[in-house]
Amino acid sequence: MGVISALKTKYIWPVRIAVLVAAVILIFIGVMNGDAKEVMQKAVNICLQCIGIG
Repeated sequence: MGVISALKTKYIWPVRIAVLVAAVILIFIGVMNGDAKEVMQKAVNICLQCIGIG
């Protein structure tokens, strides 16, 4: 069982780094496309409708 856990820890870090890099790239692309602004606007509209203003 020691060999299996050693292999897991050896190969888990490259996967974690790859996922982190992919997430950062996709977040950056979304921000550059203006998606963050659109999401914020929708959230504001939903909140205003919930309290009965919008």
